[in-house]
Amino acid sequence: MPRPGDGRGAQPDYTRVMAAEGGVRPDDKDEELEERELDAQAQARRRVALAQIRQYPDAVLRMRAREVEHFDDDLVRLAELMAHLMHDARGVGLAATQVGVLQRLFVFQPADADDVTTIVNPVITERTEEVEVADEGCLSLQGVLVPVERAVGVTIEGQDVHGETLRLELEGMDARVVQHELDHLDGVLMMERTDDESRRGALATLRRSI
Repeated sequence: MPRPGDGRGAQPDYTRVMAAEGGVRPDDKDEELEERELDAQAQARRRVALAQIRQYPDAVLRMRAREVEHFDDDLVRLAELMAHLMHDARGVGLAATQVGVLQRLFVFQPADADDVTTIVNPVITERTEEVEVADEGCLSLQGVLVPVERAVGVTIEGQDVHGETLRLELEGMDARVVQHELDHLDGVLMMERTDDESRRGALATLRRSI
């Protein structure tokens, strides 16, 4: 799942606006050039990451992942790779099926945490009755943004990459992200959670990109 705001139009770069209007002081030019170079590097990393993430209509995105039984170094390496891809692709969540691995785990970046969280064999055990509709994007469905109804809060249980029990109570964006990623592990795409008109628009966008 992309970071909030991604795919909805870039925010204005005020440094560049000033430059276009002749408002940058001479001693700001080096800083502006460095910013542009960093921007270009980030975009290049994003393109490389997205090339490694399965894109619609890849059949694996419709497959249900299997329970993880072996907690070993391979699982740790997979989680680390997924975390790197998620960050480089400017996402906040990524499921194993999105990298072509049919195992039940996903990574996500909690809103108020520095570290990525990995949840293996996740199960939502509680959902709030309160729901909210908000736009969602997906790293596997580039250019698509659709309204999806989700529970405002969830309790999710599972294991970490070492097999230790994990239980998280999440609200808001974090709750939405884990519901989105858990759908991926069940082979369910966000287009199946939206209204008919939004689904038709999303499919039209995806057909143009195939």
